[in-house]
Amino acid sequence: MSITIRKGTAKDLTQVFELVKELAEYEKALHEVENSVERMTEDAFGKKPIFEFFVAEADGKIEGTAIFYYRYSTWKGKAIFLEDLVVRKAKRGAGIGKKLLDAIVQEAKDVDARQVMWQVLDWNEPAINFYKKLGANLDEEWINCKLELKQIQEYKMG
Repeated sequence: MSITIRKGTAKDLTQVFELVKELAEYEKALHEVENSVERMTEDAFGKKPIFEFFVAEADGKIEGTAIFYYRYSTWKGKAIFLEDLVVRKAKRGAGIGKKLLDAIVQEAKDVDARQVMWQVLDWNEPAINFYKKLGANLDEEWINCKLELKQIQEYKMG
Protein backbone atom coordinates (compact mmCIF):
# COMPACT_ATOMS: atom_id res chain seq x y z
CA MET A 1 0.00 0.00 0.00
CA SER A 2 1.49 3.30 -1.12
CA ILE A 3 0.55 6.20 1.16
CA THR A 4 0.74 9.84 0.14
CA ILE A 5 0.74 12.51 2.84
CA ARG A 6 -0.45 15.94 1.74
CA LYS A 7 -2.19 19.05 3.03
CA GLY A 8 -5.94 18.62 3.07
CA THR A 9 -8.36 20.42 0.77
CA ALA A 10 -12.05 21.31 1.09
CA LYS A 11 -12.91 18.28 -1.09
CA ASP A 12 -11.30 16.02 1.52
CA LEU A 13 -13.51 17.11 4.38
CA THR A 14 -16.31 14.60 3.81
CA GLN A 15 -13.87 11.71 4.28
CA VAL A 16 -12.05 13.53 7.09
CA PHE A 17 -15.35 14.04 8.93
CA GLU A 18 -16.00 10.29 8.60
CA LEU A 19 -12.67 9.75 10.36
CA VAL A 20 -13.63 12.25 13.08
CA LYS A 21 -16.81 10.27 13.71
CA GLU A 22 -14.86 7.00 13.67
CA LEU A 23 -12.60 8.44 16.39
CA ALA A 24 -15.60 9.60 18.41
CA GLU A 25 -17.11 6.13 18.15
CA TYR A 26 -13.81 4.58 19.31
CA GLU A 27 -13.86 6.95 22.28
CA LYS A 28 -17.51 6.00 22.98
CA ALA A 29 -18.56 9.61 22.44
CA LEU A 30 -20.22 9.66 19.01
CA HIS A 31 -23.25 11.32 20.60
CA GLU A 32 -21.06 14.36 21.43
CA VAL A 33 -20.17 15.15 17.80
CA GLU A 34 -21.95 18.39 16.89
CA ASN A 35 -19.69 19.45 14.03
CA SER A 36 -20.46 19.09 10.32
CA VAL A 37 -18.65 19.06 7.00
CA GLU A 38 -20.10 22.49 6.27
CA ARG A 39 -18.82 23.96 9.54
CA MET A 40 -15.41 22.35 9.05
CA THR A 41 -15.25 23.79 5.53
CA GLU A 42 -15.93 27.29 6.83
CA ASP A 43 -13.50 26.86 9.73
CA ALA A 44 -10.69 25.58 7.51
CA PHE A 45 -11.23 27.57 4.31
CA GLY A 46 -13.51 30.50 5.18
CA LYS A 47 -12.67 34.14 5.89
CA LYS A 48 -10.76 33.35 9.09
CA PRO A 49 -9.34 29.82 8.86
CA ILE A 50 -8.68 28.34 12.29
CA PHE A 51 -7.33 24.89 11.50
CA GLU A 52 -5.39 22.97 8.89
CA PHE A 53 -4.97 19.28 8.26
CA PHE A 54 -2.93 16.66 6.54
CA VAL A 55 -4.39 13.56 4.96
CA ALA A 56 -2.92 10.14 4.31
CA GLU A 57 -4.23 8.91 0.98
CA ALA A 58 -4.01 5.51 -0.69
CA ASP A 59 -5.72 4.66 -3.97
CA GLY A 60 -7.85 7.80 -3.83
CA LYS A 61 -9.17 7.05 -0.33
CA ILE A 62 -8.24 8.98 2.79
CA GLU A 63 -6.99 6.50 5.38
CA GLY A 64 -5.91 8.98 8.05
CA THR A 65 -5.76 12.62 9.03
CA ALA A 66 -3.89 14.95 11.34
CA ILE A 67 -5.90 18.05 12.25
CA PHE A 68 -3.93 20.91 13.78
CA TYR A 69 -3.88 24.61 14.54
CA TYR A 70 -1.42 27.18 15.79
CA ARG A 71 -1.38 28.29 19.38
CA TYR A 72 0.89 30.58 21.31
CA SER A 73 2.91 29.90 24.43
CA THR A 74 3.93 33.05 26.28
CA TRP A 75 6.99 31.18 27.50
CA LYS A 76 8.04 29.43 24.28
CA GLY A 77 6.39 31.28 21.38
CA LYS A 78 4.66 29.71 18.38
CA ALA A 79 3.39 26.16 18.87
CA ILE A 80 1.31 23.64 16.97
CA PHE A 81 -1.57 21.87 18.67
CA LEU A 82 -2.43 18.52 17.13
CA GLU A 83 -6.17 18.27 17.72
CA ASP A 84 -6.66 14.81 16.27
CA LEU A 85 -4.52 12.12 14.68
CA VAL A 86 -6.84 9.49 13.25
CA VAL A 87 -6.16 6.39 11.16
CA ARG A 88 -8.93 4.12 9.92
CA LYS A 89 -9.23 1.12 12.21
CA ALA A 90 -8.51 -1.30 9.36
CA LYS A 91 -5.25 0.54 8.55
CA ARG A 92 -3.82 1.00 12.04
CA GLY A 93 -0.37 -0.45 12.56
CA ALA A 94 0.67 0.16 8.93
CA GLY A 95 2.82 3.22 9.71
CA ILE A 96 0.24 5.81 8.63
CA GLY A 97 0.09 7.50 12.04
CA LYS A 98 3.87 7.88 12.07
CA LYS A 99 3.83 9.44 8.60
CA LEU A 100 1.13 11.90 9.67
CA LEU A 101 3.04 12.82 12.81
CA ASP A 102 6.18 13.24 10.67
CA ALA A 103 4.23 15.77 8.57
CA ILE A 104 3.20 17.68 11.71
CA VAL A 105 6.80 17.78 12.96
CA GLN A 106 7.97 18.96 9.54
CA GLU A 107 5.32 21.69 9.62
CA ALA A 108 6.64 22.74 13.04
CA LYS A 109 10.16 22.95 11.62
CA ASP A 110 8.97 24.86 8.54
CA VAL A 111 7.20 27.54 10.60
CA ASP A 112 9.75 27.62 13.44
CA ALA A 113 7.27 26.37 16.03
CA ARG A 114 8.83 25.71 19.43
CA GLN A 115 6.43 22.96 20.49
CA VAL A 116 4.06 20.37 19.15
CA MET A 117 1.37 19.51 21.67
CA TRP A 118 -1.57 17.13 21.83
CA GLN A 119 -3.70 15.17 24.25
CA VAL A 120 -4.33 11.47 24.65
CA LEU A 121 -6.99 9.80 26.76
CA ASP A 122 -5.49 8.04 29.76
CA TRP A 123 -7.16 4.73 28.79
CA ASN A 124 -5.96 4.74 25.16
CA GLU A 125 -3.03 2.36 25.66
CA PRO A 126 -2.25 1.84 21.94
CA ALA A 127 -1.93 5.61 21.41
CA ILE A 128 0.04 6.12 24.62
CA ASN A 129 2.47 3.38 23.62
CA PHE A 130 2.78 4.85 20.11
CA TYR A 131 3.64 8.30 21.50
CA LYS A 132 6.08 6.88 24.08
CA LYS A 133 7.83 4.90 21.34
CA LEU A 134 8.32 8.17 19.43
CA GLY A 135 9.92 9.78 22.49
CA ALA A 136 7.09 12.17 23.37
CA ASN A 137 6.77 13.60 26.87
CA LEU A 138 3.50 12.59 28.51
CA ASP A 139 2.77 15.34 31.02
CA GLU A 140 0.79 14.28 34.08
CA GLU A 141 1.17 17.66 35.79
CA TRP A 142 -1.27 19.79 33.76
CA ILE A 143 -5.04 19.48 34.11
CA ASN A 144 -7.22 20.22 31.06
CA CYS A 145 -9.97 22.79 31.56
CA LYS A 146 -12.85 23.73 29.30
CA LEU A 147 -16.21 25.46 29.11
CA GLU A 148 -18.84 23.71 26.99
CA LEU A 149 -21.40 25.60 24.88
CA LYS A 150 -24.05 25.68 27.63
CA GLN A 151 -21.49 26.94 30.14
CA ILE A 152 -20.33 29.65 27.73
CA GLN A 153 -23.92 30.74 27.18
CA GLU A 154 -24.66 30.81 30.92
CA TYR A 155 -21.35 32.36 31.95
CA LYS A 156 -21.78 35.30 34.36
CA MET A 157 -19.76 38.32 33.25
CA GLY A 158 -18.28 40.74 35.80
